[in-house]
Amino acid sequence: MGEMMKKKSRWWRKGICLCLTAGILTGCQDADTKENVKSIRIGVTVYDQYDTFISQLIECFSADLSNKEKETGTVIHIEVCNAADSQTTQNSQVEDMLENGCDVICVNLVDRTEPTTIIDMAEKKNIPIIFFNRELVEEDLKRWDQLYYVGAKAFESGVMQGEVAAEIFQSDESVDKNQDGVFQYVVLEGEAGHQDAIVRTEYAVSTLMEHQVKVEKLGYGIANWNRAQAQTKMTQMLDQHGAEIELVLANNDDMALGAVDALKAAQIAREDWPVIMGIDGTDVGLEAVKQGELAGTVYNDKEGQAFAMLNLAYELATGGELSGLELEDGKYIRLPYAKVEQEDVEQYQNGEKP
Repeated sequence: MGEMMKKKSRWWRKGICLCLTAGILTGCQDADTKENVKSIRIGVTVYDQYDTFISQLIECFSADLSNKEKETGTVIHIEVCNAADSQTTQNSQVEDMLENGCDVICVNLVDRTEPTTIIDMAEKKNIPIIFFNRELVEEDLKRWDQLYYVGAKAFESGVMQGEVAAEIFQSDESVDKNQDGVFQYVVLEGEAGHQDAIVRTEYAVSTLMEHQVKVEKLGYGIANWNRAQAQTKMTQMLDQHGAEIELVLANNDDMALGAVDALKAAQIAREDWPVIMGIDGTDVGLEAVKQGELAGTVYNDKEGQAFAMLNLAYELATGGELSGLELEDGKYIRLPYAKVEQEDVEQYQNGEKP
C-alpha cells in the first residue's frame, strides 16, 4: 500500500483525480462493465494530499476496501482527489463527482466555513455527503438530513496534550530551565481562525493551568499544519527567545517535527531542547516520540475514522441501515483520542492500541 500511495502522489501532483477499486488502479468511466455485478462509487476529496495525517487516513480507507468487498460482495470504486488547499478546486471536484455518478461523497473541507456550494450541489442531486476530519459549523451540517461528519472532538486532543505537558513539568525539574516555577511556552498553530487549531491551543493551555502549572506565553507562529513552515516559525522564535522557550505546543505532529528541525539546524544540544508536544500520532510523529525528540503526542485514530467513514459511505450508497453505526444526533461519528508517551509508543507503532 505504501507503493500505491507513492503512485497516487504522482497523479495528485498533476491535479488529476485517481480512481481505485479495492486498492487497484482502474479507469474512471467503466465503473460497472458486468451487467449483474452490484457496484457503488465513492468520491473522496481532501484539502491537501501533503498533510501527513490525511494521507495516512486515506491510505487506511483504501486498504479497507477489499475487506469490505469480500464482506458485502459489492464492487466498490473510489475516486480520490486533492484540492491542493483551494476551495474553488474542491467545489469543482465535487461537481465532477456528482456528474460522474458517485453514490456518496466524502469531503475533507478546505475551508470549514464555506461548505454551502458543496451542500447545495449535493442536495440538488440527492447525493449524501460525509465531511471528515475538518469539522464544519454545526448549523451547516443541520441544513440537510443527508449530511454527516466523521472525526474527533478537537478539545479532547488539547486537554490530553496539556495533561502530558503538566505531568512532565511537575515530575521533571530540569524542564523548568530558569527555575522560576513557570512553564514558558510557544505555540505552532495550524491555521489562522481554524476551529481545531484554536480549540487545541486553548484547551492545552487551560489544562496546564487547571493542573496548577503556571504558564507564560512567549510567542506563536501560524504554520498551516506544515513541517517546513513550522521550522521557519520556530527558527524565528528561537532567534527572539532562545533558551527562554521551555515548551512547544504544536497543533499537529508535522509542526512539532518542524520545531525539531529548527532545533537541529540551530545545533542546540538535545539536553537544552524545550519539551515538544504534537498531536495526531502519525508514523513519523510516533517515531519521534520513540526517539525522544517529541515528549509525546495525542493519537488521532486514523484507522478508526477510515473504517467508520467507509462503513457509513457503504450504508448510505446502498440504502442500508444506519442504526448500527452509533451516530451521535444522527449526524456524527467521533473517535476518541489517546495520549502517547515514550513508554507506550511501540504499542501504537505495532498497531496494538490499548
